[in-house]
Amino acid sequence: MNQILLVEDDDNFVFGISYTLTSEGYTVILAGSLEEARKALVTGAVDLILLDVNLPDGSGYEMCREIRASSQVSIIFLTALDEETNVVVGLDLGADDYMTKPIRTKELLSRIKAVLRRNNKNIEKANIWRSGDIQVRVLEGTVFKNNKEIILTGLEYRLLLMLITHPKQICSRSAILNSLWDMSGEFIDDNTLSVHIRRLREKVEDEPATPQYIITVRGVGYKWNAEVVGS
Repeated sequence: MNQILLVEDDDNFVFGISYTLTSEGYTVILAGSLEEARKALVTGAVDLILLDVNLPDGSGYEMCREIRASSQVSIIFLTALDEETNVVVGLDLGADDYMTKPIRTKELLSRIKAVLRRNNKNIEKANIWRSGDIQVRVLEGTVFKNNKEIILTGLEYRLLLMLITHPKQICSRSAILNSLWDMSGEFIDDNTLSVHIRRLREKVEDEPATPQYIITVRGVGYKWNAEVVGS
């Protein structure tokens, strides 16, 4: 289930769009300002951001610039400004798409699906993920540290893949549990997740007690805290 962060301060607009997205099966996180959006991004990973340009405490362009400094999460601008220069600014900052208000819901849903599909394909195309001295070869299902293969259980491998393909993004414990359940069909509870995280750290970290790759965000979840390159 994709999680969408809607950054918009118009209550009526928020109600209509969030209702539509929820009805389509998306999980919607609401933020009425840049400050609330930043907090939302800290507390959980999102798959796509619907970002208004004019917000009470600043510009959506500013937010887009901040996000692109560390993340390639999908971004669609929503704005009343339809001049070509505004569209170009948004796209040049790294947005995936741009829609002007009033928003046609069917078109919005179509564009969301297209952006998510396109970005998911980009992820799927990556056969090798590299981060520091860690290398994950997806087609082979193997993991290497300093060019030496390390043996992971199936669940550890899926956990590593989820984290490393969302670098610098917090993956909440609930999102990880749901994802691992969907992929493996095994029952995994909160305590079991902590055990798997500890075991995974013992295999990929130089010093598991002071991890550099898999860090804990207390009360929220975990984050792969290193740069990642896919090829």
